[in-house]
Amino acid sequence: MNLSYFIARRITQNKDKTFSSTVHKIAVASISVGLATMIVSFLILKGFQNTVTDKIYSFSSHLQVTKYTLDNSFEEYPISINTPLYNTPELFPYVDHVQEFSHKAGLIKTDDAVTGMVIKGVSERFDQERFKQNLKSGRFIDFSDPSYSKEIVISKSTANKLDINLGDDIIVHFFQNPPRYRKLDVVGIYETNLSEYYDDKFMIGDIRLIKKLNDWPDSIAGGLEVFVKNPDQMDYVEEALNEAVPLDLWVQKVSDKYVQIFEWLHLISRQVNIFLGIILFVVCVNMISIILILIMERTQMIGLLKALGGTNALIRRIFSLNGVQLVAKGLLIGNLLGIGICVIQYYLKIFTLNPKDYYMSYVPIGWNWEIVLALNVLTLLVVTAIIIIPTILISRIRPIKSIKFD
Repeated sequence: MNLSYFIARRITQNKDKTFSSTVHKIAVASISVGLATMIVSFLILKGFQNTVTDKIYSFSSHLQVTKYTLDNSFEEYPISINTPLYNTPELFPYVDHVQEFSHKAGLIKTDDAVTGMVIKGVSERFDQERFKQNLKSGRFIDFSDPSYSKEIVISKSTANKLDINLGDDIIVHFFQNPPRYRKLDVVGIYETNLSEYYDDKFMIGDIRLIKKLNDWPDSIAGGLEVFVKNPDQMDYVEEALNEAVPLDLWVQKVSDKYVQIFEWLHLISRQVNIFLGIILFVVCVNMISIILILIMERTQMIGLLKALGGTNALIRRIFSLNGVQLVAKGLLIGNLLGIGICVIQYYLKIFTLNPKDYYMSYVPIGWNWEIVLALNVLTLLVVTAIIIIPTILISRIRPIKSIKFD
């Protein structure tokens, strides 16, 4: 057996109630708490990013193709949907799904209140599976009516504001000349908690209703929504589609359209990275202090080993291996603690949030084992490298003085 490893293991396995055993426990606790905190922080960050982006993309897709215009109103300039992108999306290998949409501004009128809203018209091609996470009660629109569906899905905040329940009829007045209105049946209630962008502004209806109000033929719509197979390649897909569509059309990433939310997520990510650096710094400082303490406590042992012919390199390996064993034990406990907390929160949702401020009602957990593995490797490499620093002190210890050291 390797001599340095044997001595290091004996030091680590010291079960007596000595000062060094207490120092070992402090070292393990420091690494465990640090790693657990990092795991929880990054998985919560991933949960925030996944939850918010999934809500945005489920409502607005990854990319939108619209008429190029400087007008910022909700009344779109219509585009033709008789394009290869819409009719044969399989020709674009990076595209997962394409659906049309249109917007129409109006007023919801009940017996007691009136509020302005925008109806988002969708068709049977609307990806209901992605939107399912936002549907809190009721169902989605039934498109079986040969003319157009008179059903509508409204947000939970609008339903509460106007005291509307599932199955109620509402009168929607549309802004146009001459003004028109339609009586629609509320069949579903959705909630994204993104009130500023969706819940307080949009209701979802049949696009054929909007086409009929605007006297549009079936071949045109307000725009196209495009879901990509790999969201990480969105910049490439945006550029490719801009080259593929006619020059009067504009392909825009939804992340650019709602840049405030994505900047907020980026800010959180940067803060978590800073937090990671602080934790690693604290753990490294603790390990340096602990190795120094162990060296001071084992000064007589160091002197004896040197007197018996032990080299500085051999003794440094002893304390380095001792530190690595402490790090390994700390990583094991830290993983159990951090992942355990995340599992409890994932299933029980103990920690809640104010959805008005955080766009969700509980602290989310986004499982990403690559992040967990990366944190373990990073902690192991950084702390192990730092452990070498205090062992330099060993070369300055003289055998005669160290054996007499008390």
